[in-house]
Amino acid sequence: MKYVIGVDLGTSSVKVLLVDQEGIVNYSVSKDYPLIQQQPGYSEQDPEDWVEKTIAALQQLATESNITPDAIEGISFSGQMHGLVLLDENHQVIRNAILWNDTRTTPQCKKIDQQLGGKLLEITKNPALEGFTFPKILWVKENEPENLEKTNVFLLPKDYLRYRLTGKINMDYSDAAGTLMLDIVNKSWSADILRTFEIPSTICPPLVETEDYVGTLLPEIAELTGLSSATKVFAGGADNACGAIGAGILSEGTALCSIGTSGVFLSYENDKNKNYGGKVHLFNHGKKDSYYTMGVTLAAGYSLTWFKDTFAKDQSFDSLLDEAAQSTIGANGLIFTPFLVGERTPYADAKIRGTFTGIDGSHQKGDFTRAVMEGIVFSINESVEIFRNYGKTIDTVISIGGGAKSELWLQIQADVFNARVVKLQNEQGPGMGAAMIAAAGLSWFSSLQECAEVFIKADKIYEPKPENVQRYKEFYQVYKDVYPHTVAINHQLFDLRNGES
Repeated sequence: MKYVIGVDLGTSSVKVLLVDQEGIVNYSVSKDYPLIQQQPGYSEQDPEDWVEKTIAALQQLATESNITPDAIEGISFSGQMHGLVLLDENHQVIRNAILWNDTRTTPQCKKIDQQLGGKLLEITKNPALEGFTFPKILWVKENEPENLEKTNVFLLPKDYLRYRLTGKINMDYSDAAGTLMLDIVNKSWSADILRTFEIPSTICPPLVETEDYVGTLLPEIAELTGLSSATKVFAGGADNACGAIGAGILSEGTALCSIGTSGVFLSYENDKNKNYGGKVHLFNHGKKDSYYTMGVTLAAGYSLTWFKDTFAKDQSFDSLLDEAAQSTIGANGLIFTPFLVGERTPYADAKIRGTFTGIDGSHQKGDFTRAVMEGIVFSINESVEIFRNYGKTIDTVISIGGGAKSELWLQIQADVFNARVVKLQNEQGPGMGAAMIAAAGLSWFSSLQECAEVFIKADKIYEPKPENVQRYKEFYQVYKDVYPHTVAINHQLFDLRNGES
């Protein structure tokens, strides 16, 4: 039997999967690493942590899987999007990576809007938002000019990791699309954007396709991990593109709901000129010459993790969700908005913060837990609503991530989305997508679609229940009223907390 490895470099941990030719995960291991949050709105990581933990995970996989190194033919990567890694002329890291959930760049986003106007949307198909890479580069230019002067090249997280394992520097289109510097249709770095802000084009890495073969493991990495130096390495893609591949979102009409740290609702798109007015993102897919559109909830699974860590630290997730199941639709009249770190879709508001609305003395912990779960799905449903308003048919949704590990949460998704929700047999999210990229790159299959037919199988289908659908519609309308009624208050509190008048 032959094998591939999928590496998923997430926000809180790296996960590696060993997958055989039939799509069976023979071994998996994950290693955690910390966030660095020096002040509100800041979110950074030390790229060395990614490398150290990935090597440790690969070493454990090679040792404990009992698979001979020569049988592992390929490796590919999925990674957290948008994070900025700056390298000097010796390709040493200049400063900590600034992550996707860092929101310090509001002034830079305003400047991009002022100087580019509608041209930005025309070129990149996306508005200027704090999470993207280009505003981070401008922040460094304005606040740490010496660091930009030292920069020889910038990379995204998984590209830096791949560089450390192979010695090769490049970036795939699906991840480059999230920088706000890529001409998405023409698949090239935008000279207009770079020229406007006097950013040297030389710091932009060479671009490759997601499935491209980019090299082999460095001998010293092979020795450290116990893998073969002949292991072929394929470029890989952005976590959302890889999540789409790993869920089989490879043709028109298929949609994905992924609830991880953030929440994503993603739909396959073959029309590169489709105009959503910047209300949702349009990015290059990992499948060549294809695209996907998506809406994002910044604090999806993170909201539930925060709630547990803050109010039920010693309780298991299973126990917490059992209590939530004892609550009612609408959490006994309690609404939660998951704006813990600002919001992306549909508000694009870095200052908005979360709320519990409707609290009274009868509410129990299970009500609060259910309100958090429902609030996350309500937020994602705002993206679903945008897609439907632009004429997309959404009747079947593949659910992955933490939201697919709970029967209650899966049924909530089916009822709120008013769509059939599919749980997969072997759901491994972006890591499986990365493994599939390696499998297709090795020509085990003629295409990613053919690979998906073998690797991806449905486990259980959750149908929307008409009576639940109607009840949730009523609570969803209330949910949508919370933002406009609290936005001014939240902005005032944000400014007061940060010493702004």
